[in-house]
Amino acid sequence: MTIQRRTVLTGMAGLAGAGLCAACGGGSRPDADASRGTGGPRTGAAAAARPVRSRPEEIMHGARDSRAVALTFHGSGDPALAQRLLREVNAAGAHITVMAVGQWLDEQPRMARSFLDGGHELGNHTQNHRDIDAMPAADSYAEIAQCAERLRKLTGTPGAWFRPSQAQHASPRVRAQAAALGYRGCLSYDVDSLDSTDPGASAVSSKVLHDVRGGSVVSMHLGHAGTVEALPAILDGLRGRGLRPVTVSELVKA
Repeated sequence: MTIQRRTVLTGMAGLAGAGLCAACGGGSRPDADASRGTGGPRTGAAAAARPVRSRPEEIMHGARDSRAVALTFHGSGDPALAQRLLREVNAAGAHITVMAVGQWLDEQPRMARSFLDGGHELGNHTQNHRDIDAMPAADSYAEIAQCAERLRKLTGTPGAWFRPSQAQHASPRVRAQAAALGYRGCLSYDVDSLDSTDPGASAVSSKVLHDVRGGSVVSMHLGHAGTVEALPAILDGLRGRGLRPVTVSELVKA
């Protein structure tokens, strides 16, 4: 999806004024092979240095009058914990978005299909989860492109969304590179569960349920036992408020 002007994501799924946080626009992708489904991504310094004129939206949350929320997960860590979490969300009829680290997909290729088969969504969280905003341009481009290749090989697509590594917000350069690789949006969040600090299941569930609102995008992590243990209370709490966990793609259409 190409963004033509600075906007508050009014063009996505007809959500005029939906409260989705926007980034800059302006122009089309540099060439056809930067689009999804039209050949592989370019890599290397030459590709990274090419001028890129379009940047995808940065999505922090959805429409505030929505009853949908998106639980999003950093995709890495112990696959046994990921499978436990998957069983919890499947049993609850919830849908989630996993922003996969490419290196993890290399080590655990079956996990990609496990999530997709459950009706969940996968996105790109870079190949090695390094500080992407601090990298040279060629390196940051390669981090996005390599993970996109892993996802395409395992699932047939590079995923709809890109989330920067070690940063809540992607820099303008990284957003432009994500656009060149065909990503429709850079995924941020408005609720940070802080689960990666391992504060315990009760602290994780309390933090999420205190901060969550209609349309929220919640940042969480696979590979942490406290996250899995907190999930039943989170799902019950959302249900009690009439909030429905959906994928990010569903959220922006809700």
